[in-house]
Amino acid sequence: MQKKKPAKVPVHGPQHSKQVRIIGGDWKRTPLPVLEALGLRPTPDRVRETVFNWLRHLQGDWNGAQVLDLFAGSGALGFEAASRGAQLVTMVDANTAIVRQLEAIKDKLKAANVTIQRGDALAMAQALAARGQRYDVIFLDPPYQQDLLARTLPLCLPLLKEDGLVYAEAELALTGDDAPDWLAAWEVVRCDKAGMVHFHLLRRRPA
Repeated sequence: MQKKKPAKVPVHGPQHSKQVRIIGGDWKRTPLPVLEALGLRPTPDRVRETVFNWLRHLQGDWNGAQVLDLFAGSGALGFEAASRGAQLVTMVDANTAIVRQLEAIKDKLKAANVTIQRGDALAMAQALAARGQRYDVIFLDPPYQQDLLARTLPLCLPLLKEDGLVYAEAELALTGDDAPDWLAAWEVVRCDKAGMVHFHLLRRRPA
């Protein structure tokens, strides 16, 4: 009598796979390799699906959208935006190996609407603002425990178009009585949690 194979037990918690996938748009199901790099934490599929549903509801058609991804990492957020029709996606990362990989993915996809730049996120944000660049959406998914969100978010104020939105991932919720002082200029318009990740859409508060 043949023994039955044991049933596969689903494993919960963060899965450190070597790739993620684009989940919508022209490049749907395209795999994106993930390098092992300090602080690199690709945004999970379910979170990206939720976030892009939020953005579609709040902003409508993505055609013509200008997008900035200041901590590009795996490229999951930036390439997702480009796949879904953003006119221009600028992806920034300070890690040379990550930038080379993003360039290779861009070439493979023939992603003419993607620009990749190597550099420090804070310095790049200041330089882009000085050049008068303005964006509909800015993605902020920095490494945790380095105070990067608090330092980067104020630099996004002059980079946003009037109705622009910032997507921010954090290890803590940015809502409630414990909301940090550096969030004072921002209104949280959507928020949720997946595992240990808190994710938010922010809008500049009216003057």
